[in-house]
Amino acid sequence: MQLKEQETIEKINKIRNEKSVYIIAHYYQRGEIQDIADFVGDSYAMAVAARNSSADIILVAGVDFMAESAAILCPDKMVLSPEPAATCPMANSIDISDVLRFKQEHPDGLVVSYVNTPAVIKAVSDICVTSSNAVKIIEKLPRDVRILFIPDENLGRFAASKLDRPLDFYPSRCPIHAAVTRDDILQLKAQHPDAEVLVHPECAPEVIDLADYTGSTSGIIDYAVNSEKNKFIIGTECGVMHKIRQISPDKELILAERELICPNMKSITLNKILHSLETLQTRITVPEDIRAKAAIALEKMIEYAAM
Repeated sequence: MQLKEQETIEKINKIRNEKSVYIIAHYYQRGEIQDIADFVGDSYAMAVAARNSSADIILVAGVDFMAESAAILCPDKMVLSPEPAATCPMANSIDISDVLRFKQEHPDGLVVSYVNTPAVIKAVSDICVTSSNAVKIIEKLPRDVRILFIPDENLGRFAASKLDRPLDFYPSRCPIHAAVTRDDILQLKAQHPDAEVLVHPECAPEVIDLADYTGSTSGIIDYAVNSEKNKFIIGTECGVMHKIRQISPDKELILAERELICPNMKSITLNKILHSLETLQTRITVPEDIRAKAAIALEKMIEYAAM
């Protein structure tokens, strides 16, 4: 570690102890940011960690919808984003009019919103899900109602196939996971026949068909760490490899596609975190009328996931 980086970390630690700060980070963050975080997890675990924190200030090292989720669940706390421009193209792909149109056409239908959505979309959704609990939660919903799953079509199709029930989808995909192709996996399997393929359910169905395991970021980490196998082809953003290597340094990890790097996640740096703590900027707030409605969908997700 460079001296300058160590000095930055020491300054961050000093401020967060003085100001009662809780830093939560996503597994797709840079390794050095995962290392200084109080909590590292997937989007679901981050939301729960924010809600359960006793700190006065929550700094979210993740994209904008993650910081919004913390603000929705913690209206009495200050929520900071060290890089408010960090966003998610897939989350931003759906407009509120798309949801309202479905509700108008299907008044008895349900809108299941991936947590990877802006607060305004959560506010018009019936329940939120994440990749770690989508199948479990949708299984609890009435089978005789029409469901619109937004916005990740691949995750929706994965859940529908697991539950053998029809869902309506929105034509949007995560650009990072969509970059993994069937040919990529077949080529790597030919080169590494002893490797297991671990992919995220945001990958295309034809990629999932070739996988030995399909799961959320935390699921992929847990599988690789606990498996007796030592070589894995990883079909999700490269940040998960940091945690796997920390716990199981003997495992050989092969990225399914060279460019599995989320530029928005990686736009957050230690210096930006330090600046955010020094200035208490940027504060993430959600208008109360939107926050209260979005909180219902998020709280329902947490309730159903725990059942």
